[in-house]
Amino acid sequence: MDPTVEWIAAHALRLWALLLLLALLAGDLAWRHNARWQRHALAHGRASTALRWQVGLILLLALGLLFLAIASAIAGQQAGELVRFDAGLAENLRAQLSLPALRGIAVVTHLGDLRWVAPAAAVVALLLLLRRHWQLAGLWIVALLGILPINGSLKALFQRVRPLHDHGFIVERGWSFPSGHAFGSIVFYGMLAYVLLRLLPPRFHRAVIAATVLLVGVVGISRILLQVHYFSDVMAGYAAGAAWLVLCIGMAEHLRAPARDATP
Repeated sequence: MDPTVEWIAAHALRLWALLLLLALLAGDLAWRHNARWQRHALAHGRASTALRWQVGLILLLALGLLFLAIASAIAGQQAGELVRFDAGLAENLRAQLSLPALRGIAVVTHLGDLRWVAPAAAVVALLLLLRRHWQLAGLWIVALLGILPINGSLKALFQRVRPLHDHGFIVERGWSFPSGHAFGSIVFYGMLAYVLLRLLPPRFHRAVIAATVLLVGVVGISRILLQVHYFSDVMAGYAAGAAWLVLCIGMAEHLRAPARDATP
């Protein structure tokens, strides 16, 4: 038994909290950087934007390479280091996580369920339409409708079997790679954050970013702890979902540019 994997499993909940804290710090740093750039742009008479095309292109390239690296590592004929790490971590988590902890994690993982995301997405779309934010509503609908076909196609392409577990709190069917909850949560909560950043005053923006990072982190990592997905499934789900999110936000900012430029 790999002692490193065993140690990770033994400290899984503490590591989860640490990762969420680091993600919060990273999100806050990104928010600060973007806020400084927007102030700089406005000071020099340029239009501010939530996502510069250069940054979007770099992000798409990085996320695409990350997904391809993970996919190639798990799709080989022979089990490589990542596949062995996945299997070892799932086995150790199954042996070491207590049932009360799993019961609590099973509750929060539902924040990424389709039966929650779909109605919430419909409500947001309806509110945007009622407030006559036609462009935002259209892009919101496109972003959310893309989750199932994109993730479903990737699952059908790789056809990875899920890890085994016997706790009974969550029963999932279908293929494992990439994680639909990780993909869906980063698109749903990420796009919701973009909509709120467009509509809410700047004093709320920091809280929106923090809440988004927490929700995405909670949903994705809960899938690993519940052993319904391997570690690499979730990382690939994040990478693919974030790439789709960047595309949607980039399109939203591109369509927004003419209206911004026309403002005297």
